[in-house]
Formats: sequence, structure tokens, C-alpha cells
Amino acid sequence: MKTGTHDSVRLLTLCCVLAATARLAGAVELTAVLEHLRPDPFGGIVAADSGGPAAQLPLYGARRPFALTAARNGYASFHLVVKIPETGAYRLNFTLEDRTGKLQADIFREWFHFTEADKNYYPDALVPISMPYSSRIPAPDNCIERQVAQAFWVDIWIPADAAPSVYAAAATLEWGKKKHVLPVRLTVLPAVIPAEDVIAVDHNSYGSSWLGDYYPGTRVPSEASFRLTHLYHRLFYEHRGVFHQLGYGHGGKVIPEFAPELAGSGKTKRVANWDLYDRHYGPLLDGSAFAGSRRGPRPIPFVYLPVNPEWPASFLWWGEPGYEVEFTNVMREMEKHFREKGWTRTSFEVFFNHKKRYKAFPWDGDETRFPGDDKYFIEYGRLLKKALPADSPVKFRFRTDTSWSMERQFKSLAGVIDFWVCGGGMFSWYEYAAKMLKDRGGIVWIYGGAPAVTAVSSSITEFALRVWLFGIDGWVHWLTTDPGKDPWFHFGGGGTALAYPGTRFGIEEPIPSVRLKIQRNCLQDLALLDRMRSKRPLEQLKAEAARRFNGTTPAEWWTPRPRLADTPPHDWTNADIDDATKKAAGPRPRIDAAAWQNVRAYILELEKEEK
Repeated sequence: MKTGTHDSVRLLTLCCVLAATARLAGAVELTAVLEHLRPDPFGGIVAADSGGPAAQLPLYGARRPFALTAARNGYASFHLVVKIPETGAYRLNFTLEDRTGKLQADIFREWFHFTEADKNYYPDALVPISMPYSSRIPAPDNCIERQVAQAFWVDIWIPADAAPSVYAAAATLEWGKKKHVLPVRLTVLPAVIPAEDVIAVDHNSYGSSWLGDYYPGTRVPSEASFRLTHLYHRLFYEHRGVFHQLGYGHGGKVIPEFAPELAGSGKTKRVANWDLYDRHYGPLLDGSAFAGSRRGPRPIPFVYLPVNPEWPASFLWWGEPGYEVEFTNVMREMEKHFREKGWTRTSFEVFFNHKKRYKAFPWDGDETRFPGDDKYFIEYGRLLKKALPADSPVKFRFRTDTSWSMERQFKSLAGVIDFWVCGGGMFSWYEYAAKMLKDRGGIVWIYGGAPAVTAVSSSITEFALRVWLFGIDGWVHWLTTDPGKDPWFHFGGGGTALAYPGTRFGIEEPIPSVRLKIQRNCLQDLALLDRMRSKRPLEQLKAEAARRFNGTTPAEWWTPRPRLADTPPHDWTNADIDDATKKAAGPRPRIDAAAWQNVRAYILELEKEEK
């Protein structure tokens, strides 16, 4: 272990914040900034990442090129910042020297969102642009008074077959008669980032009507809405993530394109038409929706089924023979259709999202609190086993999203549920559960919300590291497609959005966010780090990653079992849970902006040692 590297990364970050080179006030500047330090429109770093509003950006030049090191089959990223002290036009260009043409640069203009919570500006939405790019400061459409700086996000794609080498690039700024050139040096290592992700990061959503809201004139369902749905899947897939859309409401009403059309009743209940469902899901389940992507075409790994208490059989007949007949008939047809289509690489999820307080059904399917409700899961487990061939190549999973009663359900629903999605805070009370559920053959995810833009940039990487340290399979951002009514000028913070509609910029598809990019780069790094388990003890890798991240040990990421856990969950309140978690965990080490950069430095150390 090289302890000096950890300190050097922190020193580099400090230099970025305090400015390593003195600069003249009012000078025109072109600056490169590490990805975890988000620029503001006034020439500094946002307070959440800098520790204070007085942060300044460093200068680079011919004698001090901006340097990056990266593995192949992934991205190297950074911010470019144009600073002009006076109102005026500028021209920006970025060139990359690669005779093979394999390395590619994607450039995005960063939109500065005005957040209502603290009346500050944060960069997040990324608008794709072409080089060379011409504009003005202040940006005409962002409308920021006293703006002197415009930030850009640079992604350099390094394919798996690129030659390990040192590549030169340059950013050029022209303002009036002045011209500034910023050299960039990219060292590409022999290491290749594994194509498969170590953990699944799910970006959850509900229904499809919002597509018509964000993309005016789009009829839902239609070929246009299917195109947009596939583009959202593609965006998250290209960022090493998963996308889910739940296709029914709390009362069980199924949205047409999320389920095949049914006909008949009782013994004659059957699928009448697959057309709409197949047009929606076919390209996702055979992978063709991702043709031409840098990650290559592959079927989506997970998808919600439309199954709920009201579909395919009406809950009015629950407990009657007719309910069982209708349910099992349709499920058999679904299995047969999926098998004949060759859709065998996706996990099809039976998932109940309702709560009894919505007054549609008399039991909680989602976040169950009461022991008596488990009997419904047990009965549906029986129906599924009756309907589905034991040797089917189609992968059906019975999923539950659990919180209050998870520890009880780990026992009462053993052998019934094989896909556990657990509230992240409470799951940390039960350190034994991860291995127990995995040993049963279950998939184990935890869930929570996406960090807002007001949080430190490395917050988006904390959950990914947590999942990997826990030894489980994934994380769910419970909602990721709702940026709010006016994210551009009256932003709520983005806790429910990691992608934005591009329509404001004449782009009829979703555009990414800074947080999504930082998350993707973290997942790339985790894939590299986990690969090292074949050569180094996994516990050693985890211990050093936790130490580099925030000075902790892996054990400290679990919460000591609170007294509340030994009382009946149906007596708990949300306040009880929050209080118990805080008291049991005690004060946690602060995460600074460089937390993940420190882990990345460790990963690159390991890769260089392997070379």
C-alpha cells in the first residue's frame, strides 16, 4: 500500500480549490478541473465541493498540461471552464490526437440550475454540443446575472482495443484577438474495464404519461413514445445502469403498452393480442434497442411484469377457483410467449407495489408492515409455481420491496421471495442478512433516493461503494425521471431526476446529468477493483477502499442493531426509525468531494503494479 498517493490526491484537490498558480484578476482563462469539483458560473467551485464559496480554479498551460490516467473500455472525464471577465463572444474547440480514430471525445455544455433551497447555482444537466462551439458569456439562455464562467463536461471514450499509450489533446479558447491553448495528456493503461457490472444500479420510474408531458405532442402509447422509452433505457444503459418503468397504478389498473391484451373469463381467460406489448418491449428484450451503442446490444437484465392483484385476474374473485384459473392460464401463456421469442436473458419480476392505505386492496404489497399480509405472498408463490414450468429457460423472479418487516419476512417468506429490495437504512441493521439471502440464491438490492445537486459531488458514489462492501447485488434510485416543473430556473434539487428532457435545447430525447456521469465513472472503477479479487483478498480490497473513501472500515458501514429492531414493526413510526438509526450509528465521518477520487487513485495504483 502506498500511503503517499492518498495524501497526494487530497493535495491535488486542495490545489484545485485554492488555485495552484497565481492569476491576474480579470484575465481570460481556460481551465481544466477534476470531475468531482463542480464549477459555478462565477469562476469558482460550488460550495458543497469546495468547503467554501471562495474557492478558485487552477491554471494549466504549456508547461503544466492537465493529466488524466484511465483504463480501456471506459471513459476519462473532466470539466473545462471558460472564464471571461467581460460580456462577449467566445469560441471553444477540443481536439484529440489519435491516428487510429478509436478514441472519441463527447463534449457537453453544463447547465447551471438555480436551486430554490439555497438560492445558488449548480451544474447538472448536460447539453451535447459539437466542436468548435461558439457562444457568449453570460450564456443567453441560462440568464445568470454577473456570470463570468461557463463549464463544459468532457468525456473521452477509450475502447477496449485502443492501444495503451499517452495521448495528447488540446482545448483552445478564442476571445477577440486572444487565443488560449490548454494541453491535455491522457495516459491509457493496458487494463480493460470488464463489460459486466459488479453491481446493478437501477433508475426507477412510473408509467409513461410523463413522456407526453416532457415531450409535447407525443401521444402515449405510440411509436414516438416507444422511441423515447427505448432512448431512456439506452441512456441509463450507456451509463452502466438499469432502467425500470412500473406499468400499473396502486389500484391495479394496467397501462396498455405494459401488458398484453386479455380476453375471456374463467377457463377462457387468455392473451388476445401481444402487438402493443411486443412493440414496447421487444427491442429491449432482444437487445436491438441498444444496437450501435458503445457497450453493444444486449437484452435488458430486469423488467417489471404487469402482474398485480387486479391483473391478470380480478381481485374481486380472490380465493375463488376462478382467480386461480385465470391467473395461472395467463402466466402460462406469458412464459410460452417469452420462451418462443427467446427472451431468456431478462429477469421478469412479479412485484406488488400497492399499500392498503390507498384503499384498493386489503393488504400491503409494498413495504409490508403487518404479519397477516404475508399469506398473500405465500399464495401468489404457490400460484406461480403451479403456472410456470420448473425447467423453463425464462427467468421469473418474485420480488418484494421491504422495509419495516424485512427481518421477519426474511424468515416467513423464505422459499417464496427470491428478489429482495430492501430499505437501505434498515438493511444496515442486519449484517447477517446479506450472506443468508445470497446463499439462498436470492438477488439482493437496497434502495433510497438520488442525492440532490446541493450535496457533495461524491454522494452519488457512496451508495455504489456501500452495495459492494455489503456483498449484495444492487441499488435502486426510487425515481429518476422527474426533474420538476421548472428544473432550469426554479430547481428542486434533482432528488428525483438523473436525466432531463432535452426539448428545451431542441433535442427530442433525454440528456444526462453530471451526477449520472460521476456515478458511471464510479461503476467503471468498481468493476476494475472487483476484478482484482482473483489476485488479492477481497476483504483487503474492501478495507482499503473504505479507508480511502472516508477513513472508515467496512464494518463501520453496518449500523449496530438498535433496540427498536426487537420490537413489533407495526408499532414503529418513521420518526422512531430515524431516531434509532442515528443513535445506533453515531456520528459518521464526513464525505468530501475527493472521496471517490481517492479510491480511484488506489485502483490505478493496483493496475500499475499489475503492469
